[in-house]
Amino acid sequence: MGDKIFFNSMRVLRKNLDPLIHARVRLGIVSALAAGETLSFRDLKILLSTSDGNLSRHTQKLEKAGYIECIKSFQGRMPHTEYRLTPKGNEALLAYIEQMEHMLQVARSVTADQNNFSN
Repeated sequence: MGDKIFFNSMRVLRKNLDPLIHARVRLGIVSALAAGETLSFRDLKILLSTSDGNLSRHTQKLEKAGYIECIKSFQGRMPHTEYRLTPKGNEALLAYIEQMEHMLQVARSVTADQNNFSN
């Protein structure tokens, strides 16, 4: 019975996770941007160990959602792209973290209940 409640609770909680942030690369992007003011495309690419095309696609999705802002400029004659987390993106990240913490609390309580039951 406890397992059924646990799995149903986790299913409901997981459905509420923001799918834009839940993807590994996009979570990495918003987390990295939350830690600093701006990061360049190159810095994000190195930090996340991803390809140009993959990073470009994920940043486009986050930008379209209003979670990040893209700042294009030139350094000399070379194009330079930087990204910044928007207030909306910061709120979405904080909500995501809160939901994940809640999922962990549920998992811990079920595990503790199972340990108490088996002793």
